[in-house]
Amino acid sequence: MVAPFDFVLDDELWAYLPEGVRLHVTRTPAREGPIDADLAAAVSEEGAVGEAAAALAAARPAVTVYACTTGSYMRGAAGERSLRDTIRKASGSEAITTSGALLEAAAALDVSRLALATPHDRALAAGLVGYLEEAGISAPSASYLALDRDISEASVSSVRELACRADTDEAQALFLSCTNLSTLEMIPELEEELGKPVLAANQVSMWAALRRLGRTNPAIGHALFRVGPDSP
Repeated sequence: MVAPFDFVLDDELWAYLPEGVRLHVTRTPAREGPIDADLAAAVSEEGAVGEAAAALAAARPAVTVYACTTGSYMRGAAGERSLRDTIRKASGSEAITTSGALLEAAAALDVSRLALATPHDRALAAGLVGYLEEAGISAPSASYLALDRDISEASVSSVRELACRADTDEAQALFLSCTNLSTLEMIPELEEELGKPVLAANQVSMWAALRRLGRTNPAIGHALFRVGPDSP
């Protein structure tokens, strides 16, 4: 797993692992400044991501994931594909990005209308809307926390409120963006409350990675993890 320098939710990633699967995490170089388009571009710079992926090659990974929603949609579908190519060449393994995993999850659940809940502001989230539209997925509603730092410190109550505010009857599922937004424990409750699948950045990233291994984790009570483990 290659994550941005400020990623702190390693324990959430490990919670998704079934027995017998190992996880190795590294980060891109630290950068100064608020969380905005410039920072997203910096942490997804292909040279930096490639170096981080190469640093994990000694572990002989079966799959390497770039775990950042914003960084992987910043340059649209073509940029996401290019990032995967960079990771594949550097790591010698299968390559996934969080945004790519989101599309895979939406396809697996037959979702074409997705409500968005993001800790970022409207301007930064606009790139996600465009990325989804390229894949034929509409975003009928969205909500924002407009945070430009310390996303991992957002309270459970504020994230739940963000999710409920984003939901609409038109949406077939809800997506909680950002791998630094803690979501693991609340997903089953939100799915029951909203009556639809709830996707989240770390969740789709780990699900797609495990799917490449032909694995899943039946202990994870999320709708997405009830989708079969067979590789796409």
